[in-house]
Amino acid sequence: MIKKLLLLASWLPFAAMAQEKGMHFEHGLSWKEIKAKAKAENKYIFMECFNSEDDLSKYMSDSIFPQGKVGAFMNAKYLNVKVQMDRTPEDNEEVKKWYDDALRIEKDYNVRCSPTFLVFSPDGTIVDGYAGVQPGEEWFLERFTASLNPDQQYYLQLEKYKNGQKDTAFLRKLAYMAKDAVDDENALTVAKAYLEQQSDRNTPGNHAFVREILFSPKDGPMGMMNADRAAADIVSNFGAAEAKLMEIVGKEEVYAALRTINNAAPDWAAIEKKVKAKYPSIAEQLVLKTKIQYFSDKKDGDNAVANIVAYMKKYGNTADPQTLNEFARTIFKKCKNQKYIEQALEWSKRSFKENETPAFMHTYANLLYKAGKKADALAWEEKAMNKANGDERKNYETTLEKMKKGE
Repeated sequence: MIKKLLLLASWLPFAAMAQEKGMHFEHGLSWKEIKAKAKAENKYIFMECFNSEDDLSKYMSDSIFPQGKVGAFMNAKYLNVKVQMDRTPEDNEEVKKWYDDALRIEKDYNVRCSPTFLVFSPDGTIVDGYAGVQPGEEWFLERFTASLNPDQQYYLQLEKYKNGQKDTAFLRKLAYMAKDAVDDENALTVAKAYLEQQSDRNTPGNHAFVREILFSPKDGPMGMMNADRAAADIVSNFGAAEAKLMEIVGKEEVYAALRTINNAAPDWAAIEKKVKAKYPSIAEQLVLKTKIQYFSDKKDGDNAVANIVAYMKKYGNTADPQTLNEFARTIFKKCKNQKYIEQALEWSKRSFKENETPAFMHTYANLLYKAGKKADALAWEEKAMNKANGDERKNYETTLEKMKKGE
């Protein structure tokens, strides 16, 4: 027994030394107290925001944080703190005490994935952010050495952009920094500002830039090919960039909330509030578009029409031809209100202003007929028919005959 105790006693100092080699994380302090301690010690704050079941976060705890070189550097330069973002029945009292702070941190600093790393200056100001993990301690040391350099601190560079710095080298670098911080909205905004300064946006280099900023291609070569095509579209048409952002945010923030228990009506106000906290510039537009799709799928014509009208009143000037035609068709099919039919006529005519697409002209002709403008309807349906081919032409010919007969 004595021998075992001696062995245990001889092992304990080595265990302590091994623990000291890794990163030391603060325990028992509130967020307010962490900031006060950092200010007193003139240290930056390193914060890992994680979910309890996340494998990447476990990898960091098992393989990166215990490394001697990592501990020596991070303990000297930073106060280190872990913040659990989710809530589980197994949470201890320390985790529970951080619940409110964790919610504020998630909202204030756009924490969307696990792990997300945030860096604060000694006075508690956010200066840098990074999401995701790469293997090896060298990456980690390089990344958080850079976080001590004002030229590499994302939020400080973003402030320079907001204050007017717009040279191309700066914008390109900032777009990648926004991507690393999972700040999709600013990544898009800065990428657009960069592309606007390119004399020829339609180059392989610019396609690659957009693809890298906005996409995470999956499914091997096919995923990359689709991303390449989409990047080319975005470079040629900035409107496609906003559409891509809304697609990303819609999948991540909105559509999951529509799957309610017992098919109960979604809490639209709560959904919009959540999206607005992270993406204020697109929240209302995205939720309105989602409502239109939701009510159309539910065969609820009245609500679909009401939200189309609300959308077009606020965002109609930026609607693309496909959206204009889709909304006009819905009004044609679902609405008898002559005021809205007249509005839809204007949207529909805009949809083929630049390119006389037969299907869009067909929608316009149908709306004219519904508005009681039979002669105009016949003229436009004939134009649509003459521009169409194959089965499409036959369909329009059939519609034209029905219009002539008053059917």
